[in-house]
Order: sequence, then structure tokens, then C-alpha cells
Amino acid sequence: MGFRKATTSAVAAAALAGLAMAGTAERSAAQTEWNMQSTYASSLTQLGSMGVVIADRVKAVSGGELVINFQEPGAIVPALEAFDAVSAGAVEAAWSTPGYWTGKEVALALFAAVPFGPSAGEYAAWMYFGGGHELFDEIYAKYNIKSLICGVIAPEASGWFRQEIKSTEDLKGLKMRFFGLGARVMEKMGVSTQLLAGGDIFPALELGTIDATEFSMPAIDLNLGFYQVAKHYYFPGWHQQSTFFELMMNKDVWDGLSDTRKAQLETVCQSAITYGLAEGEAIQFKALKELQDKGVTLHRWPPEVLDELRAAWNEVAAELAAENPTFAKVWESLSTFREGYATWKELGYL
Repeated sequence: MGFRKATTSAVAAAALAGLAMAGTAERSAAQTEWNMQSTYASSLTQLGSMGVVIADRVKAVSGGELVINFQEPGAIVPALEAFDAVSAGAVEAAWSTPGYWTGKEVALALFAAVPFGPSAGEYAAWMYFGGGHELFDEIYAKYNIKSLICGVIAPEASGWFRQEIKSTEDLKGLKMRFFGLGARVMEKMGVSTQLLAGGDIFPALELGTIDATEFSMPAIDLNLGFYQVAKHYYFPGWHQQSTFFELMMNKDVWDGLSDTRKAQLETVCQSAITYGLAEGEAIQFKALKELQDKGVTLHRWPPEVLDELRAAWNEVAAELAAENPTFAKVWESLSTFREGYATWKELGYL
């Protein structure tokens, strides 16, 4: 009798072990693993660290069934080749900002940061309820990419300079790293601009390949050490009053996801917008104090300089709209929304 009980127990244990193994195999088969090529290093405050947070949250909300491996810049492809890699399916996803891809489609810049453009709340309102995301999808679909706006940050600074800039005349002839549509404006000011990935800026500034740079907000710029070479730091970031970031995905991969998985990704990205904005607003004043302690002089552009920059931006926008039907379509959508929003902004906000 004891032997039978022991045998029965052994059989039961074996059966349970088999079920457990089958369950493990089933879970393993259900698990999907992606590579996400980042255009920003994970160590870079907000710009890179938000990508890591998003990967962690996707794993959590999917119960571990979708694992996104954050890949440092250059780990699979160079940072500024992530677009082509996602389009071709060489990687499933990328973490970036649409403003990096103006060489593919200049209208994508309008989904990243707009000179003299909207604050984060107004920008998100247009994207989600003013037709922005539909236009975004329409553009990316041509390249076999599905992209979700997946983060936003507060206003940036507008540049680091070795010498004080007293008027736009002082900008003429400078070589400067500049991002997105703002670069076109600076070119109107006589600046020679180039787009460099974050990790390439300090060496270029130190070696004199560029004379000046903009990159991001104080807490981010501090970590990149620009203050060691340039001591004059200018505000406000007229070219990036708010900046969107994106989770780019190969469209074939996206189309193959279940509705539940798509909803999980969309929800994580929408929560990341709140996370990025709140973090960005919370960490700037401490960074500004530290920069001042390191000998940096903070400047605010005088009204006449901002007026000249705004006039140059209006010229750039008109030129791009005349040259590019897609830009014109997106610009009209955003401009029309902002015209309507202006009434609410004037009445509703201090």
C-alpha cells in the first residue's frame, strides 16, 4: 500500500512537472523579442533614459510577452541610419525623434519641434485630436514604418557660444550644430549648420570643427560637458518649445501584432508623454545652478533678435510649403489648429 502511494505520488509529480515544462515552453513560444536601435545613448538624461523606461514598461504591461532590447547608438546600425534599418526590417524598432529624418521627408520635422511653435499641451492636442497623428501615419506608411509619438520634453535652450552674441550680425559666419527646422532659420542668419548625433558634438566643439552648438535642455547639456568649451548659454529655445520623441516600428511587424499588443504599446507611449514632460520640468533649475557655478553665463535673447528669428522662420515655412506638397499639407493642418487654439490660449491661461 505504501509502495502504491509512493508510485502514485511519483506519477503525479511527474505529470505536474510535465505540465510545468509545457507551460514554460508555451510561455517561451508566446514571447516576442525586438531589437530597438536607439539614436541616443541610454546614459543621456531623458533623451536616452526615456527609451529604457519605455522598454521596461512594455515588458511589464505585456506580462513579459514582449521584450524590447534597447540597443545603444551604433550597436546594430549608426544612430542616423535607424530609419532605413526599421524600414527594411533589419531591426524591429527604433527610439528617436522625427526631426532626425528630414532628409527622407522634410514634413517629419513638424512632428518633432516647430520654431516658435506650440507648448507641449497644445502640440499633443493637435497630434491626438487635431489630425496630426493621421498625417504622421500617412507619411510613415510610405516607408513601411509605423511610428507612435512616445514622449515629449519641455523647452530647450537655443545654443552654446564661445563669445557673447549681441545681435544677429554676430551669428554670421559661425559653424554650428543645429537641429531640425531651426537649422534652416539659422542659415538665414548666415550660420553654416550641420546635424550631429549627441555623442559627436563635444569632440567637434572641442576641436573647433564647429564654433557653437545647440542640443537640448540644461540638465541634458550639462552631462555632455559643453560648458567646458563654450561659456555663453542662450534662452529661450525658440526653435524647440517642445519636442516629440517616437517609437518607430517596422510596419509589417506592427501589422502582425494583436489588437491587445497594439493597445499596450499605445498606452505605454501615451504615459511616456506625461513622464517625459514631468521629469523635464523637474530637473532644470538644479542644472542651471550647477552650470552657473561652473562659470557659465546665462543669456536671454533680446526681443529684437527673437523678432528677426521669427521673421526668418516665417520665410522658411513659406518656402518649404511652396516646394513640398506634404510639408504644405501638414503645415496647413498645424497652423489652422493653432489659429483656433489661440482664442482658448488667450482666454484660458495667465
